Amino acid sequence: MASFLVKDEFAWHPFFLGISAALHLNILDRSRFIYFLSYLRKEEVAESKRNGENPVQKPSNPDLDLASNVQQLLFPKGSPACGWCCVGVKNRMARGLGGDFFDFVTMPDGCQLVFIGDVTGHGLHASVVMALLYGFIHRAVAKTCSPLGTVREINEFLQTFAVRSKKFDYFFSATLFFGVIDPSTLEMHYVNAGHVEPLVLQNGRVLALGSSAPPIGFFDDPEIELKSFSFTRGDRVLFFTDGLNEAMNDQGMIYGKKRLAGLLESFSGSHLELLDEIFDDLAGFGACNPPVDDCTAIVMDLHGAIA
Repeated sequence: MASFLVKDEFAWHPFFLGISAALHLNILDRSRFIYFLSYLRKEEVAESKRNGENPVQKPSNPDLDLASNVQQLLFPKGSPACGWCCVGVKNRMARGLGGDFFDFVTMPDGCQLVFIGDVTGHGLHASVVMALLYGFIHRAVAKTCSPLGTVREINEFLQTFAVRSKKFDYFFSATLFFGVIDPSTLEMHYVNAGHVEPLVLQNGRVLALGSSAPPIGFFDDPEIELKSFSFTRGDRVLFFTDGLNEAMNDQGMIYGKKRLAGLLESFSGSHLELLDEIFDDLAGFGACNPPVDDCTAIVMDLHGAIA
C-alpha cells in the first residue's frame, strides 16, 4: 500500500521552476527571466517579514487543516496490485496544502499511466491550481492517453487562465512528467515538461529521463518532444519532486540528486522500504522538519513484461 505523511510548512520552488523554464529561452531573455524570478522571491520574503511571519512555522488554521485533508483525498490511497510492476508513493506537503500532484492509473487497454508534477508557488494558491490540473488530467486521459497530445492539452488549459491576468499568470504553470508504459513490451512513451529527471536503476547503472519540453503553462506554443525508454525486468524507477533533491540542512548544504541516486543504486529492500529509507535519510541529513518544500517520491519496480 502507498504511505503518506502530511505536515504543514513553507515551499519556495517557484524559483527553480522558473530556472527550468529559462533553460528553453535565449541568453538575453533567460537572464531577464531569472532576474524577474529572483525579484519575486525577494518580494515574497520581504512580505513575510512585514507580516511578522515565521516561514518555517505557521499557526494551525482549522479551515486550512480541513482543506489539506480534502486535498489528500484526491491522491491515490493505495498502489496498483503488484503484477508486472509494483508502485509505491510517499508525500509530505510543506504547508499541509501544496502544489505537488501525482497519480498512477491503469488504463482500459492495460497500459500504466504515471504522472507527477509540481505547480508554481506554494500553499493555498498552489493547491487551487493543483486541483484544477489534477481534475483536468483525469478527464483528458479518460478519452485518450497520448502523452504528447495530453501534455499539449494541459498546456493550453493552463494558458486559458494565465491570459486573464498579467499579475498572476505565472502561477498557472507547473512542471510535469507524464509517462505511459505498455506492460507487454515495458516500453514507456513520455513527456518531461521541465520536471526534475526521474532516475532509473538498470543493470547496476543509474540513468536519467531528461527533459523534453519546458514547464507547462509558461508558453503559448512550446516545443514538446515525445521520448521513449525501454525498461527491462528488474528495473527500478524513482520519480520525485524537487522538494527532495533541493532540501537543505541548517549548514546550507543541499541534499542533491547524487545522494538520491546513491540510495537508489545501493538499497536492496522493497520499493516501499526504499521510500521509507529516502525520507529517513533526508531526516538524517538534517533537512527541515516540517519540510521547506513539498516532497513526493514514487518508486516503481518492473517485474517483467506480460506475455
